[in-house]
Amino acid sequence: MRNLSFVMGILNMEKKNLVKLDILKKLSPGTGLRAGLDDIVNGRMGVLIVVINPSLFDIFEGGFKVNCKFTSKRLAELAKLDGAIILSEDFKKILYVNALIVPDRTFDTSETGTRHQAAERVAKQTGCLAIAVSERRGKISVYYGNSRYVLQNTEELLRKTTETLQILEKQREVFNELLINLNILEITSLVSVGDICSILQRLEIIKKMSNIINEYILELGREGIIVRMRMKELMKGIEKQQEFVVRDYIQKTNRMKHFSDNLSFDSLLDAENIAKILFEESLETKVMPKGYRILSKTCLNSNEIKDLISKFKNLEEIFNIKEENLNLILKDKVVLFKKEIDTLKEQILMGKKI
Repeated sequence: MRNLSFVMGILNMEKKNLVKLDILKKLSPGTGLRAGLDDIVNGRMGVLIVVINPSLFDIFEGGFKVNCKFTSKRLAELAKLDGAIILSEDFKKILYVNALIVPDRTFDTSETGTRHQAAERVAKQTGCLAIAVSERRGKISVYYGNSRYVLQNTEELLRKTTETLQILEKQREVFNELLINLNILEITSLVSVGDICSILQRLEIIKKMSNIINEYILELGREGIIVRMRMKELMKGIEKQQEFVVRDYIQKTNRMKHFSDNLSFDSLLDAENIAKILFEESLETKVMPKGYRILSKTCLNSNEIKDLISKFKNLEEIFNIKEENLNLILKDKVVLFKKEIDTLKEQILMGKKI
């Protein structure tokens, strides 16, 4: 898995004009900035580019004020000069060229090259976005705050994205099979804590993988259109399914948020830990669904489902209600509802997806 420190660092920043999404989009293939950077790399040149903010004025001097409209060709041409290039906050203008950047050397840097050291220190000291292009290695390194990220070659990134997408497709297939099994367990009242942990475990893995792929897609820009379309298909209904499972089984929903926000991939593989966090029970403990997920497949609206569950507590009780007891809540829908429940049970026992 690639290093996500850069994008996670940006996610935690609260800058009005410079957020994670903006940065990844500005640097994606097909944009003017990326085209200019690629031309610099192909021309075997090196350059330091900084996006201005008020703090930067304290540490740069000299150079030429050009204040011209940004184009990729201008960027590549101006990179032939020795000093740094300063861009406007909206990336639409080249403000200064051949500027001397003198950051505070007390700021730590893990870089060895002079240009990259300056970029990292500028980012840490001023909070500016800084981009360093290596003349020798042809690498584009991006710095923002304490975060660093090396832009990947488009072909390599597309290969990684495709491979990760294939894994996600397999995870979605496994999740669909788990749902079919859960359907059978629910109508036979045989659900255990372990069964629900398996479902939630798979849901969280899918969501975490989708976040990684979405970051790949942002970096791919126009090259990621087909992947984006496939991602939308794979993620269809995932959030809704998780919402239903949580409403059916989790008594304290704040635990689910803690579970989602704090568990790593490795922690997700520990089903006993998940059971402890969400249920405070063993994996073998039997649990009863309230019925939100299954009842959503019927003609009932959300208020009717809520009223049924409020009165009869769980899915098993609802399945066994006599028609006369349903009249107060469902009125003229009783006959249709009972027919739909019988049909659902038949489809579930046949192993069909509902």
